[in-house]
Amino acid sequence: MSAAPLPHGSSGDGWQWCAQGHKHWGLYGAAGLLVRSGDLVLLQHRALWSHHGGTWGIPGGARHLGESAEEAARREAAEESELDTAPLVETARFVDDHGGWSYTTVVVGADEALPVGIRGGESVEFQWFRVGTLGSSDGPELHPGFAHTWPQVRDLP
Repeated sequence: MSAAPLPHGSSGDGWQWCAQGHKHWGLYGAAGLLVRSGDLVLLQHRALWSHHGGTWGIPGGARHLGESAEEAARREAAEESELDTAPLVETARFVDDHGGWSYTTVVVGADEALPVGIRGGESVEFQWFRVGTLGSSDGPELHPGFAHTWPQVRDLP
């Protein structure tokens, strides 16, 4: 069951069902920004009120109508953090396609792992983690979607 299309450029905020029968956020799919600096990855601690609140993932969210995955990932990161996304260069991407809905992880490189402040109410904090700690028993509790794709995106440049 799909939502009716909105006029071009409209917000993609809303729930969508995929061909696998799962409910996802983003009428036109979603995208997130995986920021890497050497062996470090920048993660967002999600606000408790949000979907899977209290878990760690990458900043991201619903794509707008006609918006590319990279545009959406950078926009969402800028809405949720004080990260300057302009100088970050895309190095890879991974599409998790569920049939009728997809989430695109856009991987970018940062020269330095500088502190990142929060913007808006969707984040509790941002923190850099070593790649080897993610998915381990002593690592942060990952957002289920990110935990699912982490093995595929872990070794992307």
